[in-house]
Amino acid sequence: QVQLVESGGGLVQAGGSLRLSCAASGSAFTFNTMDWYRQAPGKQRELVAGINSGDETDYADSVKGRFTISRDNAKNTVYLQMNSLKPEDSGVYYCHAALRVFSTKRDYWGQGTQVTVSS
Repeated sequence: QVQLVESGGGLVQAGGSLRLSCAASGSAFTFNTMDWYRQAPGKQRELVAGINSGDETDYADSVKGRFTISRDNAKNTVYLQMNSLKPEDSGVYYCHAALRVFSTKRDYWGQGTQVTVSS
């Protein structure tokens, strides 16, 4: 069974940096897309950054220029480098992966990792 495990979250002061990792196991295929979402209390889950198999990336406007998403297909791992962190970046960050094999489409979610940015 495919499992996504996030790591790298924690407490950091504003202006600091964190690197999140999401390791996927149990898949023999390279995921078509891997993404990072985040959710703050009382807010809906939002897309932070995504990357496809061609290394094309998308970012939320609020994180452009500060966050960088990358992937290592050999390891089925996606990373999110977060710099110049702000308190509003706080929340639970979730890894998401999508896989398409012929006409079959599957989506997978990690359990999340907490990121807290203090003033």
